[in-house]
Amino acid sequence: MKSQAITAYGKPLEEVTSETPTPKGTEVVVKISHSGVCHSDVHLQDGHVDLGDGDKIDWTRGRTLPHTLGHEIEGTLSAVGPEAEKLLEGRKIGQRFVVFPWIGCGECATCKRDQEHICSKPRQLGIQVAGGYSEYVLVPHPKYLLDATGVPEGLAATYMCSGITAFSALKKIRNAYEGESILIVGLGGVGMMGLQFARALFPDKKILGADIDPKKLEAAKAAGAHAVYNSKEAESLKQLKTDTGGGAAAAVDFVGSTPSLNFANGAIRRGGEIIVVGLFGGKFAAPIPSFPGRPFSIVGSYTGPLGETREMMELVKAGKIKPIPIEERPLTDANRTLDQLREGSIVGRVVLKP
Repeated sequence: MKSQAITAYGKPLEEVTSETPTPKGTEVVVKISHSGVCHSDVHLQDGHVDLGDGDKIDWTRGRTLPHTLGHEIEGTLSAVGPEAEKLLEGRKIGQRFVVFPWIGCGECATCKRDQEHICSKPRQLGIQVAGGYSEYVLVPHPKYLLDATGVPEGLAATYMCSGITAFSALKKIRNAYEGESILIVGLGGVGMMGLQFARALFPDKKILGADIDPKKLEAAKAAGAHAVYNSKEAESLKQLKTDTGGGAAAAVDFVGSTPSLNFANGAIRRGGEIIVVGLFGGKFAAPIPSFPGRPFSIVGSYTGPLGETREMMELVKAGKIKPIPIEERPLTDANRTLDQLREGSIVGRVVLKP
């Protein structure tokens, strides 16, 4: 099988040819039809995340090169291991699925309380082990195959990262009340997904959008945002505070940069919440007395667990989430797509087809 893989950090991906995996035990093999391209793949290719001031988090550990990227995976069940046959629960060879990639060790207390996406011994597809920029992928158990019936091909793959990341982040909002506003900061692929889930989860609230790209602001307005703000313009924050009567109840930062988090912090009301999702990089500083004095809270959110992913897929299959823009490209366009994500020039989501 052919894959697009990291052979050296900071360098373009290369095409790698290897044997199609043979499933053992509870393993299954999925023939990939689509694989979404996520901004975290850019950081994996680079081998680091920027912390600002020249500091970086090393992302080169925990995997063996060549490494196949891709954690938004969609395809058909191709082969099953001998122990997997009795675990299929109605799943059949040739049936179409999306693949939950945020897999842990399965044995620790974190995994057993359905939090394996934050397991300390992860084996996440496309992150630590081979992922979806390929023709086939090996999955450790049939429970990670989720039915995608009724969800458009290609779009379905994106729910396994941008979808569950947005959904789980919005589920962390605790103190937004009827008639208040929720702000989505960053309107790329994940942020646009967040906008749609916010509209579905909080129908009694105003959903606002912020970005520095006028095209993305236009797309958000067309997708149902009550109002949008260019966070690069000096008057935007003041206008938002006026429009909301003192600030949004919550802001979800899908960028995760110094400017985006500063904007989110300035946009919330007293007692508001910030959920940080993005990994763009930078540093954030706030006076410690401001936490009890305002008071406000900041929490991080990293994808989401299997249980929430099942819940999210039911919402999607019910037709309650408006699709985000999807562009299909051949697998060989992986490098071009990563470069455009790095530049911030992609609206919506790109999915690769082997």
